Amino acid sequence: MAQAAAVGALLGASTAFLAPSAAPAPAPALRGAPHSSRDSTGPGLAGAAGVGAAALGLGLLAARPAATACRAAAVKKKGVKVVHGKEIPWNLFSPKAPYQGKVVENDVHKQTLTEPTGDANWETTHVTFDHGGKVPYIEGQSIGGSGFAVMKGEQPAKIRLYSIASSAVGDDQTSKTVSLCVKRVVEVDGKFANRQKGEDKPDKAGTAYPENQVYRGVCSNHICDMTPGDEVLITGPTGAEMLLPEDPEANIIMLATGTGIAPMRSYLRLLFHDKAGASSDGGRKFKGKAWLFMGVPYSKSLLYDDEHQTYKKAFPDQFRYDYAVSREQKNAAGQKMYIQTKMAEYAEELWEMMQDEKTHVYMCGLKGMESGMAECFGPIAEKNGLVWAEFAKAMKKADRYHVEVY
Repeated sequence: MAQAAAVGALLGASTAFLAPSAAPAPAPALRGAPHSSRDSTGPGLAGAAGVGAAALGLGLLAARPAATACRAAAVKKKGVKVVHGKEIPWNLFSPKAPYQGKVVENDVHKQTLTEPTGDANWETTHVTFDHGGKVPYIEGQSIGGSGFAVMKGEQPAKIRLYSIASSAVGDDQTSKTVSLCVKRVVEVDGKFANRQKGEDKPDKAGTAYPENQVYRGVCSNHICDMTPGDEVLITGPTGAEMLLPEDPEANIIMLATGTGIAPMRSYLRLLFHDKAGASSDGGRKFKGKAWLFMGVPYSKSLLYDDEHQTYKKAFPDQFRYDYAVSREQKNAAGQKMYIQTKMAEYAEELWEMMQDEKTHVYMCGLKGMESGMAECFGPIAEKNGLVWAEFAKAMKKADRYHVEVY
């Protein structure tokens, strides 16, 4: 009952997430008006869909000091954290009291997004959970769950957090679902193994290596093998590092490797797809520019390319994307095409963008991404009398440089 009361307090009125600690001047919003649907579980949960679609924090583009730190303020009350003077949902559900959702079929993507490449860990999936509107979140946050780690005959593994790949309204725009982008971890004859020869069985995608010693990631394989109707225990939401800026005229440079595309997809759905991000004149509330750089090993590993093509066609002046396919592409110097290699082709243009105080950089994926940025922009910074490390540090201090790597 205490949990339900906490959720009810958060979801009962959408304005709960709209009230800053000090009222700023009115500003345009990235999101639309709150949805009016009600949940049948009772008055305490009325308006849950509205919160997911319209009211969670960063949709209110009120101005804030550029030097405001990105880190969230101390928790004010249960299930809430204050970020930049606004309340956002925070750990509504804990490992000891998770929300029980279920897997549902996604109406946008089939579960397996990638095609076999010859590598054991070729598969990346898009898995959607129905949370009934009880687990509101905003773009850039993460969820976890003990259910993600359960394997038959074994103790649950440590709870794993996954970046959310859907916008606040969900892929179906009902504010009742959340989607994840998860890569199936499989290593054959490597340093570690949790299946000896003869023990590996076909996974949902039909892949098996019975003749080898195999290590399968517990969480990732559990999620990738899920089917509609399976129950899942959800914790969170959490995370304040990767939240979108409030300025509708901000520019967004996104760097993603593999499943690091998840938060970027959540942004792009809001900015260029969802009704919540549409303006009354038929355009979009977002007026800035968004540039995505995505790195994958094979072209068969590209994620959400169909969506990127759609956004580019519909908004050619606002959205652009470039892919770095490391095992298939090389640059003019014969180097493998990593993200920093691709960005180097546009170094001057990107550097100019980063001089604009309205430009934000988002990185999600492998740890080497930050060193890749230094490799790409170190020389141009030096040419301009600056040190890249100091420039990047200043951007972080100004809440314009957001990093989530693993």
